[in-house]
Amino acid sequence: MTITQLKYVLAVAEHKNFTVASEHCFVTQPTLSMQIQKLEDELDIQIFNRSKKPIQLTDIGLKIVEQAKTIVDESNRITDIVDQQKGYIGGEFKLGIIPTIMPTLLPMFLKTFVKKYPKVHLIIEELTTEEIIKKLSEGHIDAAIAATPLENEAIKERVVYYEPFVGFIPQNHRLFEHKTLKINDLELDDILLLEDGHCFKESVLNLCATFKKQTTAHFHLESGSFNTLIKLSKENLGMTLLPYLHTLDLNENDATHLREFNTPAPAREVSLIYHKSQLKMQLIESLKGVIDSVIRGAISFNDVQIISPIANKKGA
Repeated sequence: MTITQLKYVLAVAEHKNFTVASEHCFVTQPTLSMQIQKLEDELDIQIFNRSKKPIQLTDIGLKIVEQAKTIVDESNRITDIVDQQKGYIGGEFKLGIIPTIMPTLLPMFLKTFVKKYPKVHLIIEELTTEEIIKKLSEGHIDAAIAATPLENEAIKERVVYYEPFVGFIPQNHRLFEHKTLKINDLELDDILLLEDGHCFKESVLNLCATFKKQTTAHFHLESGSFNTLIKLSKENLGMTLLPYLHTLDLNENDATHLREFNTPAPAREVSLIYHKSQLKMQLIESLKGVIDSVIRGAISFNDVQIISPIANKKGA
């Protein structure tokens, strides 16, 4: 039995197809199949039921896969221990970022991180929070940047900043003449929202005191883009809420529509998160250090009320 054989088993278990698994393992399909067959012969059991489409694990195969995950993780830990001892910061690092954070935070830290750690091969993927949790649990990404708290015991959270919500108010809106906003001013009926799958939408729903009321609006619209929400708001179709960092790049005219909240301002907690069994802690610490250094000059809000990103929960 070898670590390589176990990795092949995990790949087939994930993709449920020998050809696709071999492509992800960068070997030929016959090589992968032969190695798995050798392992099955050695153990005198059948890990996969090949007669099923897609391929399925047998009962004993399910148990073997669970143990294989632990063994492969522990084998990777040896390399991580050696790298930490040598002070080496490099290798592949897969990072997920939620869509409402990616366009504002990534440009702030990416160039600095790449310059400071040229030996790191940083692979970045835009993912929803649900996708991030799944990929962290399955070991497909090493860490992520998302709105927290997530209330997931398997996920560790390291807060990097608190980002207040800012109102974007069209000129004919009832709140346009207000210099600042109060949470009680908000009514869900006239707030343009992001589409389902974005945790920022859930935060807004949790924020609104009236979100359980039946809507009386003439239309219901959701978008996947803050820029689209801004354009629709400027057409007097409703107000919207933006994360603070997204407001920094608005032009002078659009900035006149912004209204901050009275303190404590509603805000989202943004954290660097990773699975509790994560091995690459030196890389995670390095990434957090770079983000901390660049974000400090852009955002420094402490007097805030954290709004939960979890569906159907009000922030504490």
